[in-house]
Amino acid sequence: MTELNLSAEKREATGKGAARKIRQGGRIPAIIYGHGREPLALTISSTELEKVLSQTHGGSVLVQLTINGSTVRTLMREIQRHPTRRTPIHIDFLEVHAGERLRVDVPLVLHGSPDGVRNAGGVLEQFLRELEIEVLPRDIPERIEIDVTNMKVGNSLHVEDVTVENAKILTDRDVTICSVVPPRVEEEPEPEEVEEGAEEPELIRKPKAEGEEPEGESTEE
Repeated sequence: MTELNLSAEKREATGKGAARKIRQGGRIPAIIYGHGREPLALTISSTELEKVLSQTHGGSVLVQLTINGSTVRTLMREIQRHPTRRTPIHIDFLEVHAGERLRVDVPLVLHGSPDGVRNAGGVLEQFLRELEIEVLPRDIPERIEIDVTNMKVGNSLHVEDVTVENAKILTDRDVTICSVVPPRVEEEPEPEEVEEGAEEPELIRKPKAEGEEPEGESTEE
C-alpha cells in the first residue's frame, strides 16, 4: 500500500462550537491515538485532505502524519462525513508501528463481465463490499480484486474462495460476496376465471308507473 503524507497542527479548543469554527476556517478537526499515547486533538487542511483522499480507493489508508514538524506513521481509521454534502468533517488517526499487525477493512472490487451475464442475460449482484483482514502495515492492499469472468447463472463466490497475500482473512468464510442470478421477469396477472354454472347478474330495471308502456314498445298501430 502506498503511504500518503499529511501535515497537521495541534489544537486546544474542542467541542461542537470550536469544530464549527475550524471548518469555517478551511480546516478539519482530527484526533490521533494509540500505543498508550493520550489522544491528541489536531486540525488538517481541508484542501490537502481532499487531495490525499482523491488518491485512495476507500478502506484503510496509511498516512505519514507530520504534527508540528514531528512525523508519525498512522492509519486513517475513520472519516466522518457531512450527511448531505458528504464532505469530511472529522478524521481519526491510529498510530502504528512497522512490526504491528493491524485489523483493517479493504474494498472488494469485482473484475470482468460474468459469462452468465454476457450469454444468458443474468444479473451480477454484489453483497459484500469490504473484507476484514489482519496484516502488517507494509502489506495492506489498497483493494482486493476478484475475477468474475467465468461465473455462470446460479454461481456464487464466498469469502472462502478468496486469498490475500501475507494477510489473514477475518471475515466469516461462509459469507457470500456475489452471485449471478437469473434475469428478472415480471409475470403478467392471469385473467380471472368464471366458475362454470355461475348465474348471470340480474338486470335491474327501473319500476314502471301504472299504465306506462315498456321501453322500446309503441302503442301506435
